[in-house]
Parts: sequence; structure tokens; C-alpha cells
Amino acid sequence: MTLPSSAALLALYYLVLGVLAFYGVHRLLLVGLYVRTRRRKAVRPPDPDVWPIVTVQLPLYNELYVATRLIDAVCALDYPRDRLEIQVLDDSTDETREIVARSVAERRRAGYDIHHLHRSERHGFKAGALTAGLAAARGSLVAVFDADFVPRSDFLKLSVPYFADPRMGMVQGSWEHINRGYSLLTRIEAILLDGHFLIEHTARHRSGCFFNFNGTAGVWRRETIEGAGGWQHDTLTEDLDLSYRAQLAGWRFLYLPELGVPSELPVDINGFKSQQYRWTKGSIQTGRKLLARILRSDLPLKVKVEAFVHLTNNSSYLLMVLLSLLIFPAMLLRRSSGFEVMLFVDAPLFLAASVSVVAFYLSSQVIARGPGAWRREARFLPALMGLGIGLSVNNARAVLSGLLRRGGVFHRTPKYRIERRGEDWAGKRYRAGTDPLIAAEGALGAYFLACAAYAVAHAMWISLPFLLLFAQGYLYIFVLSVLPQLRGAGARLRLARSGGLP
Repeated sequence: MTLPSSAALLALYYLVLGVLAFYGVHRLLLVGLYVRTRRRKAVRPPDPDVWPIVTVQLPLYNELYVATRLIDAVCALDYPRDRLEIQVLDDSTDETREIVARSVAERRRAGYDIHHLHRSERHGFKAGALTAGLAAARGSLVAVFDADFVPRSDFLKLSVPYFADPRMGMVQGSWEHINRGYSLLTRIEAILLDGHFLIEHTARHRSGCFFNFNGTAGVWRRETIEGAGGWQHDTLTEDLDLSYRAQLAGWRFLYLPELGVPSELPVDINGFKSQQYRWTKGSIQTGRKLLARILRSDLPLKVKVEAFVHLTNNSSYLLMVLLSLLIFPAMLLRRSSGFEVMLFVDAPLFLAASVSVVAFYLSSQVIARGPGAWRREARFLPALMGLGIGLSVNNARAVLSGLLRRGGVFHRTPKYRIERRGEDWAGKRYRAGTDPLIAAEGALGAYFLACAAYAVAHAMWISLPFLLLFAQGYLYIFVLSVLPQLRGAGARLRLARSGGLP
């Protein structure tokens, strides 16, 4: 490689590593912000003399296993029955429609104000369903619960009083996890979400920065939705989009970390990847749509900076793929640079990009589990780091798609009503689409194993932990993605041998 091209490659390598280190350090700043504001808690107002009418919207699409669980939980809400309206916004194309119709009819006979609103076309996907329901709603407040959530009976009684503030636009609860201990994958997912809800949301909210409605487990003022432009489907994260538009319009948002709502985590890696793809693409689309407007506004600088980082953070997945392609060539080029360069330049940047992640999620477990119990969750942090690396191919594709395209197909995450360890989901219906880049994940895993072998052969010990971490991450995602296909092929083969297939 010529000297100019070598210099360009190293410059790109350090630029990518530097940006990743920036996002990593930002995580540590959020932890510091959380610690500094941890005593700022909302004071619950007294119960209203007359409870406002609340419309609870339940958007569903082919939710055979969980639809009745959700309807049962919402009908058990402790709220004056004459002030509660329930809308089941059902876009289903399978027997979920009949199951919901029977459940709704039964509840109506029992005196509930519950409605089954079925659309034959999924125009606008979830945003379209919420808009259609809002047009028929009678509530001044609107609560939303996705199909995999099981709200506590006191959810509305604990959240609605805050709307005594006329500028309160939305109250968001936190997520808890029914099947946290089901598998290594669900434990990692839970820790990832703990970081988001316990640190990111709390730090942003209590420091006066923007944070977002999470699509479920929250209550909106109807006036806020309509005044901010309504639900729009030109991004795949209609919740994030409306949240920023509403806060730009001056509405206040409140986050209540103590208001936990149990939910079901994806147990299938392809379902999890599909969910992550949608969230990543949607956040990039929202950034494209709103960042210029945010930066031109008269908001305080800290709010603008935090919004910029929030809406661009997922671009780190694309940078992670670039780093994966650059790390070994850069390692070879720097062999002649000496140990000092790697020790004082590369190592600090890598540590800022990686150790910050460990510190961030470790802090979330200290908050979530307490001073003693967090150690049980800490053992999953190496797997969490590997998963983050392994997801980079899937999510980098989402970043590119979000940069180039508006909207897209809203692929919902399959739910199987898996609540306890040992329950089987493989024989149930619904599957997320297969990631077209599985082969790339496997190839990158094999590539990093070869790089690690080279590092051992040439005594490049300081590089070895990072190379093995990358190898573990890509191979873990690759194996988990391939296993369901192998199981399915095996099941079809056994069925064919038994005469069940022509």
C-alpha cells in the first residue's frame, strides 16, 4: 500500500474510532447527569374531583397469542367505568380478528365501553390505526398499549392526575419484562432497555431536555396530538416523531420511572433484529425530518445538543461496520509505529468507545437491582457488548435505508405469550423475516477469528481482546440467526419422511 493511501486509511480509521468514542463518552455524561438529578422527582398531584374521560387504544395486527391477555388487563384498570373508553384498533388478517370480536362482545355485555375497530387495509400502519381511532374517540386523554404489554390496574390512577397541569402533553411509564430470565438473549434485551429507561429517559427528562414517548405505556392529551400535527407515517417511529414535534410546540412531557408496565421481550433473534431495524431506521428518518428545525429553533443549547446526539446516535452502527473493515489493515500499518502509539492513542479511543458502554449498562443494573443484586446481571455485560457489535450489520442497513428513504413497511415484532423459562415458541405461528445479511455476519465473524490467529502468531497481544470481542459478537448473532432456519428445515424433513408432505 502506498504512503498516501496508507495515511488516508489511518485517518479514516481514527476518525471513525473518534466519533464512536464521542458517542461512548456521551453515555458516561448521561450517567453523570442521572446522578446529579437523581433527587428531582415528580410530586404527584391530588386526585381530580372529576376524573377525565380516557380513551385506551390497543393497536393490534395478527396477535393471536396475546390479544385477549391485553384486553383482559385493560378491562381490569382501576378507573371509573363511565369515564373509560377502550378501542381495539385491529388491522388483523388472520383469526385474531374473530378472537378479538368475541372478547369485545363479551366485555360489552358486561357493561364495558369497548369497541372493535377493524380496518381492511393497513394504510399508515400503526400511525394510521391510531389516527383512525382518534377520530372516533370520546376521551380528552388517550392511553396507548401495544399487544405485548400487560398494564397494572393502577396505571391510569397514577398517571392521569399529572394532567392537572394544562401544559402537560404526555406522561410516559417505564417498561418491565415478564420473560426477562427466559434466555441469554432476553436478559441482554432487558439490560439494553434498562439503560434506555432508567438512565437515558431519566437524565434527559430531569435535566430539561427532550425525551420521547415509546409507542406504548403512556398517556397523551388529545389536544397535544392534534395540535402537533397528529400521527404521521413518513417515519417508522411515529412515536419519536410526534414526541419531538409536540415538545417543539411547547408541550411538557413527564417520565415516571416508578410507573412500570410489564411487557414481553422478543425471544426470537430474527424478531429482535427486525425490531431493532425498525427502531434504528425510524430514528434516522426522524432526525432527517426534524433536526434542522430543532437546530434553527430558539431552544437552549443543551437541548439542541442532546437532541442531535439522541437522533444521530444510531449512526454508530454504520461506523461500527466501517471500523470492522478498517481495524485489521490499520493494525498492520501501525505495527512499525511502536507500542506507545497503540497505548496512548488507540487504547484510550477504544476504551472510550467500549468501556463507556460497560459503565453505562452496569450503572443501569445498580439502579434497577440495587447495591447487591446487580452483580448477577453484570455477568451478562460481555455478551451485551458482543450483541451490540453483532447487530451492527443489521442496523447499519437500517441507517442507510433511513438516510435514503421515507416511510417503509412497518414489520411488527412477533409475540408468542412466552412468560416463563422453558415455554416453547418454535412451534407457534408468526416469524420475522430472515435478515438478508446473515452471510455477512458469519463472514465477519470468521474474518475476526483469522485476524485473532494472526495476532497470536505475531505476538500482537494488545489487539487480541478487541479482535476476539468482534469475532464473538458477529458469530453469536450469526449462529442465533441461522438456528431457527435449521430447526425449521429439520421439522419439514421429519414431516416429509412421515408422509405429511407430498
